[in-house]
Amino acid sequence: MSLSETDAVGTASAAHAKSRPQATPGPLDGDPALIGVPTFVVGSIALGLTLVGYVPAGTAGAPLAIILAATALGQLIAALWAAALGQSAVAAVFGVFTGFWLSYAVLVLGLLHGWFGITADTATRTQALFLISWLATVVLLTVSTLRLPAAFTVLFTLIDVALALVLFATLNGSATLQTAAGYTVFAFVAVGVYLFLHVTSLATGGRGLPLGRPAVG
Repeated sequence: MSLSETDAVGTASAAHAKSRPQATPGPLDGDPALIGVPTFVVGSIALGLTLVGYVPAGTAGAPLAIILAATALGQLIAALWAAALGQSAVAAVFGVFTGFWLSYAVLVLGLLHGWFGITADTATRTQALFLISWLATVVLLTVSTLRLPAAFTVLFTLIDVALALVLFATLNGSATLQTAAGYTVFAFVAVGVYLFLHVTSLATGGRGLPLGRPAVG
């Protein structure tokens, strides 16, 4: 190729580059998990401490300040952020957990203050209704993670186990099962911390952490 031909190609390439639309920095960018994951973690820690008996029995409202003002709000912000980015699956997960944490807070407040006409003799079945409904929903989410890296499936499976243990503890009045549920919560908190370190590493220019192979290719 002659020098004149090389110059012509270079000029054409430069003109093509100028004609391409340039990315415009703006608010609709980034990773919603940077808010969604740590706010999920802090509420889960508060719930886990309540289940293992860190606060006295009968103080079920102890974690609600964190759950309402940090976790539920953080999940909602992350869901809206993900939806604005067009990340439908991420928005769905954070949106569902917004509902979980808000409904948990409303349930506890309702039981403590006598809302909804729930009497003492129906309180146990009311809690079981809540737990069964959310366990079924989170199991559905767990199945939907099988095409994602294994860390996400592990996280949701541990949440399933924790909900099942709380359900059986509630129906049987078992403090042992409730404590086991609390430690299971701490287990999925650990996975959540790992995922937060992963997304933080990516956001700060790192390579991220290994998340494992998907169960379904």
